[in-house]
Amino acid sequence: MTDTHTPESSIDAASVEHWHSETDVLIVGGGGAGISAAIEAADAGARVTVLEAASEAGGSTAMAGGLIYMGGGTPTQQACGFDDDIEEMHQYLLQASGPNADPAKVRLYCDRTLEHYDWLTRQGVQFKPEYYPHKHTNTPNEAALMITGNEEAWPYNEVAKAAPRGHKPQIKGDHGGIPLMQNLLRSARDKGVQVLCEARALAVIKSGEDVVGIAARIDMQVQYFRAHRGVVLAGGGFIMNREMVETYAPRLALGNYPNGNPNDTGDGIRIGMAAGGNAINMDEGFICTPFYPPHQFLEAIIVDDTGRRFINEDVYHGRLGSAILDRPEGRYYLIIDSRHFEVLERPPMGGYPVAGTGEDIEELARELDLSPDALTSTLETYNRHASNGEDPVCHKHKKFLTPLDRPPYAAFDLTPGNGAIFATMTFGGLDTLPTGEVLNQDRDIIPGLYAAGRNSAGLPRCAEGYSSGMSIGDATFFGRLAGLSAASRS
Repeated sequence: MTDTHTPESSIDAASVEHWHSETDVLIVGGGGAGISAAIEAADAGARVTVLEAASEAGGSTAMAGGLIYMGGGTPTQQACGFDDDIEEMHQYLLQASGPNADPAKVRLYCDRTLEHYDWLTRQGVQFKPEYYPHKHTNTPNEAALMITGNEEAWPYNEVAKAAPRGHKPQIKGDHGGIPLMQNLLRSARDKGVQVLCEARALAVIKSGEDVVGIAARIDMQVQYFRAHRGVVLAGGGFIMNREMVETYAPRLALGNYPNGNPNDTGDGIRIGMAAGGNAINMDEGFICTPFYPPHQFLEAIIVDDTGRRFINEDVYHGRLGSAILDRPEGRYYLIIDSRHFEVLERPPMGGYPVAGTGEDIEELARELDLSPDALTSTLETYNRHASNGEDPVCHKHKKFLTPLDRPPYAAFDLTPGNGAIFATMTFGGLDTLPTGEVLNQDRDIIPGLYAAGRNSAGLPRCAEGYSSGMSIGDATFFGRLAGLSAASRS
């Protein structure tokens, strides 16, 4: 056969003249989901082969900060003096997953969160029992534990008791994905998993309704891989496929920093769709516009082009990014007073330029082309209530409420297209059972096909509620279940 296969096509197994390799469980993708699936399948006694398109395995997980969302009283939480409750975690994650949440997946993930922590440590992943107390995108030191989302921010703080649940594998700085994947890959290879790199999956192979293999390109040649028990799709999201993003997730197309690896092109999702799988939640994803650190920016106010606040400024940066891209034609500014002018030498990490300064708030308003009356009223209202530790307008947490009453003033430009970073990744994918089986539009199981990570619509379902660690937590946990399901199929 010639190399004419595409992810949108399927191949009849009867037309395959020669199987180049046969295994029990075949996994597409060598990131967090795929390697977790491989470990669990190998532990269940299956022969496992992983096809990885890149020159080395690791995927987007290896490039990430490595935070894993776990709670309910993990050993790290306990060592740092935090009592957490699985029901509180469940209530928070159910809210954070948004209106399209999969309640069964949220429930299972929370119920087994302590078991998943133990599983990770058995693979060699270490968590330094230290809590990082500041608002940050990740722990800048080796500390494992931090609050990574909207746990303390309104309205989530009215739903569940806040607790730090972001766990970073031990390493200094924002590189936790490296030790995570090093340990997972070492564990997989020690268990006999075959990881083939520079092996790009091309198309699904079916025998009737059953998925029985994958065609892949290796060394410029098409090879056919037979899977006797199942195929697990774990090839990442589609943020690097501009056409797919514009088609399915136009709001994410407004971002200017695709958050992923070059192979996050949606091939796994399209292969699953060609096999009959139903793709859901395709319009949603992560939107990151980091306006902290430094933490002083949480004491600022953020206004739109009406001169009024529209959000509590202590939110996770993904919630802010989502709110801005909900109305991308607007203008947005973060305003500080002179007590924080030292940050002008260290602007927000999101790349926001200084948009204007003013000896008083009226002058700043005119420089920003905002209504002086509206901005003055906004600031006066904020300052009056902040002096009493209150924010009835947007409900910012009292620990970040500081009156901005020391002119002069300065403003940073958060407007899309004016220099601000809007990093995005996708949350849409194949509809699956919690145990990984891929479903068609009638929600019937496609025999032999499984998916996890960003090839599936998993735990994270919306931008506005996302917390760091939900994606890697989802990928590793539900990757495990998909691998076990595939290995258990006779």
